[in-house]
Amino acid sequence: MTNFENMDKAIFPGVGPYGIPAIAPVQEYPQGEFIPMNYAMTEKAPADKIIHCFVDDYQFARFWNRPDDYIQRLSKFKAVCAPDFSTYTDMPVAMQIYNHYRKHWCAAYWQLHGLTVYPTISWSTPESYAWCFDGEPVGGIVAVSSVGTQANRESKRLFLLGYKEMMRRLDPIWVIFYGHVPEECDWNVIRVPPHYDKIAARRRKVKA
Repeated sequence: MTNFENMDKAIFPGVGPYGIPAIAPVQEYPQGEFIPMNYAMTEKAPADKIIHCFVDDYQFARFWNRPDDYIQRLSKFKAVCAPDFSTYTDMPVAMQIYNHYRKHWCAAYWQLHGLTVYPTISWSTPESYAWCFDGEPVGGIVAVSSVGTQANRESKRLFLLGYKEMMRRLDPIWVIFYGHVPEECDWNVIRVPPHYDKIAARRRKVKA
């Protein structure tokens, strides 16, 4: 088969009307420092690090475009979070669904190769609930980001609605949370500070 959207590499059983690849649940509590995906290739001590993808899409598009080139490198890390391809409310719905599919294909492919993969959950409007939870596991640990969702009342409302729906449908035991944690979400949360906060803290420590 000619390579077409990675179908020559793996075709996974699909969930829902769009055939979203399913991700197996992970219940092992994450032990290690979280670092962003764009540091994956240069990290010198990957064995105790966990990769997240809460960065711009172009930083991790290569893991979809050339997945086999990075399996060996990613397998050196303690765990990875599924890539967070964007599902912005102002994006065409077709593109949102495509990004949800790409996220799940990468995560399922990584799991196929033995990587520990925490599902990354995202949504846009309530209409996205018809597909944005397809393929997500129930009763495990998930990852979310609030970055860019707390700027105004409407974006915060949509984030909290989706978060509540995620909790209802997926019943996660822990939530890996990147960014500001609204008080409505502060339950069984594993806080991941933004990477620039870590860099700033390290610089302050050096100056002190």
